[in-house]
Amino acid sequence: MKQKQQKEIILKGIPASSGICAGAAYIVDKEGVKVVKKYVVTEQNIKKEINRFKTAVKKVQNNLKEIIEDNLESADIIETHIALLNDKEFYNKVAEIIEKKQVNAEWALKKVTADLTAKFKSMEASYLKDRAEDIIHISDKIMKSLIGIETVNIKTIDKRVILVARDLSPAEVSQIQLEFIKGFITDGGGKTSHTGIVARNLQIPAVLGLKNATRIINNEDIIIIDGNEGQVIVSPSDNTLAVYEEKKEKYENFKAAISRKAKLPAQTKDGFIIHVLGNIELSEEVVSVIDHGGSGIGLFRTEFEYISGSGFPTEARLFEKYKGVIEVMSPHPVTIRTLDINGDKAFNFMPSKEANPALGLRAVRYCLAKPDIFITQLRAILRASAFGNVKIMLPMIANKFEIIKAKELLYQAALSLEKENIDFKKDIEIGIMIEVPAAVITADLLAEEADFFSIGTNDLIQYVFAADRGNAEVSHLFEPLHPAILRMIKHTCDIAEYKGISVAICGEMGSDPLNLPILLGLGIKEFSMNPQSIPHIKEMLRNISVEDAKNFANKILKYTDITKITEAAQKKYEQLTKKNNSAS
Repeated sequence: MKQKQQKEIILKGIPASSGICAGAAYIVDKEGVKVVKKYVVTEQNIKKEINRFKTAVKKVQNNLKEIIEDNLESADIIETHIALLNDKEFYNKVAEIIEKKQVNAEWALKKVTADLTAKFKSMEASYLKDRAEDIIHISDKIMKSLIGIETVNIKTIDKRVILVARDLSPAEVSQIQLEFIKGFITDGGGKTSHTGIVARNLQIPAVLGLKNATRIINNEDIIIIDGNEGQVIVSPSDNTLAVYEEKKEKYENFKAAISRKAKLPAQTKDGFIIHVLGNIELSEEVVSVIDHGGSGIGLFRTEFEYISGSGFPTEARLFEKYKGVIEVMSPHPVTIRTLDINGDKAFNFMPSKEANPALGLRAVRYCLAKPDIFITQLRAILRASAFGNVKIMLPMIANKFEIIKAKELLYQAALSLEKENIDFKKDIEIGIMIEVPAAVITADLLAEEADFFSIGTNDLIQYVFAADRGNAEVSHLFEPLHPAILRMIKHTCDIAEYKGISVAICGEMGSDPLNLPILLGLGIKEFSMNPQSIPHIKEMLRNISVEDAKNFANKILKYTDITKITEAAQKKYEQLTKKNNSAS
């Protein structure tokens, strides 16, 4: 395999799935459907045009169903794409535009797709923004079916290559044959996109969001993917290839070493057992938590079922999803966070009508305002609790009256199940997310009503600094190791210990190796994170003394400079924080 003599190019993207690989580029559908012509459809041909659209949708549905049969581990994600095909905001709207505007199906599809993706991309939460990718993937498949374009069948690729594409849908990624495909990169996508989730489940290196990779890279170009750093090197020099070959070897050795011990307890040097659990959004991710040695689910986000289909999910559907995760995870705990989303965002693919949705009717506030929706979810959780170890967690709690009201609705749900002679766990624990500054300040009052705390650092940091971390203009204010954040975590841990309840951390801060010793020293005894981070964090914990971490935390609590805090942590725990022994 001979590489072209050209200048080395480095591209930066989003590290979606860890690992390092090098090989020849294989361009997948580089051009796509770029030009969609608009033309008038006569009144007598409107029904025929709508049927043409329906036929294309049916073809895509059948194709996705076939993929599910061959890839059951990705079934949930692909099923959401099938649900999108029937969604009234998508399917019906296209048919409506064809009829009212008297235009061709391709143009109507393009119009609806543009409107819906714009609405999703305007949303605050990253996992909601990334749902725009699902709409684009489905639209692209329908468009190609309408136009008659045959896409590359990834399943038939039979040579060792790295895929390069504008985008890859979860269905396409799930067809990857690991003996041939080394890794993949895309112009679009994000870390919380479903494509990224499938990549991590496959444990294949992937970098997404590169924007212009398909314009720069040609077929057969030699490229390197560094999925740890989110970097792609095009036409690397011999020296760069040698450097990354060494990095890959060290990373693979490191990964193998920690994987062998991943399922062992995370016992510190001074004998304390620290629980490390996984955060999941989809039921299929539970397998990844188990494979990576997680001792339970510390955060099961439940919003997906509300944003992936048409209308509200039924109690039966929610019950089946929760039950599946609980049974697989049993006897380990599954902490289910109740609906944490603004109603407009979740249910109608519409941007919020509120002036500031981040501070509006979201999370527990929405659930308390819509008790019928909340009770449906609570009944589903209670029913599923009969099949394993379940806890309920309430998001965005600001005062104890919200907990009391939520408990009243839980009692109503339980009473209705008793009347129907349906089994459920009677002594289910009710915990709360600590992510609003008011919750930190009144933690002693909230502890009177809560069985446990879980600190959601993502929102807590955002609210403390009044800074949207997704806004590049103020993202520099998003500092997890700021003295204000460390003091808040310390205060919350002290109150929890005094009140005799447990406290965990489930935000991204807890999965960063640099933060781990500090959090441990502040009093955190349970961590929940993305499954892929679990083995490294557990390995770090085995090499840390809680007493030493406490002394270090007490020391840096006196610091007022973030830079000094960071430097001190890097200096003291430098060897433990690296993913391998290479400079990265």
